[in-house]
Amino acid sequence: MEKTALVTGASSGIGTATARALARLGYDLVITGRRTDRLQKLNDELEREYGVKVHVLGFDIRDRFQTEGALSALPDRFREVDLLVNNAGLASGFEHLDEGDPHDWERMIDTNVKGLLYVTRVVSGWMIRRGKGGHIVNLGSIAGTHAYENGAVYCASKHAVHALSQGMRMDFLSHGIKVTEIRPGMVDTEFSTVRFHGDKKRAAEVYRGVEPLTGDDIAGIVAWVVSLPPHVNINDIEVMPSQQANAYMTFRKQESETT
Repeated sequence: MEKTALVTGASSGIGTATARALARLGYDLVITGRRTDRLQKLNDELEREYGVKVHVLGFDIRDRFQTEGALSALPDRFREVDLLVNNAGLASGFEHLDEGDPHDWERMIDTNVKGLLYVTRVVSGWMIRRGKGGHIVNLGSIAGTHAYENGAVYCASKHAVHALSQGMRMDFLSHGIKVTEIRPGMVDTEFSTVRFHGDKKRAAEVYRGVEPLTGDDIAGIVAWVVSLPPHVNINDIEVMPSQQANAYMTFRKQESETT
């Protein structure tokens, strides 16, 4: 049976890796993001390598009207979404709250919380009207249960994703729509570069002495979760690099140990 997945934030990192993993499983795909040049390259790769149908949607998830307009313009075939992966998210800034930039706060809340809500409202409506169930996978973070210094607003946004995932599970239960939250620890993507406003040297320091998770690691978990039998639902998963115990404790090897 043909299945269709919609993946937000598919232009990099976990989103790109997840789109590839789902294409390998035979899913047709709607891939969304702001960087349409990257999305188009991914589109071409997936169609060529896996023979699936792919549709690119370029929009800013923070803008409700832009998001709703882009989704409503999808061809009918691609509105038959079986799987929604709410991956789009970011951190911006790393300061104590009194020194934080409100523009960073708005960027995080608008992307991580409001954008997720805008997309979920539309796509869950499609699923409910079809009456064939579905699956929603939300990419959260360990920050959704462990607040840490200098990350108050980012942590608050991911606490919201954690609560929303639990609420969705209850709200969609009678419609046969499964909901899963995946909460990774340290993942080596563009995350830290974005958080530090393009400072790649500072971003690299986050992963010093650690073998972090990769986008492919998380994509593999998404693929496993969505491949389970219909009567099995994974409510949430917390996944960490083996050198990271929680948001506060990471074992970093010295340079002499890694050479």
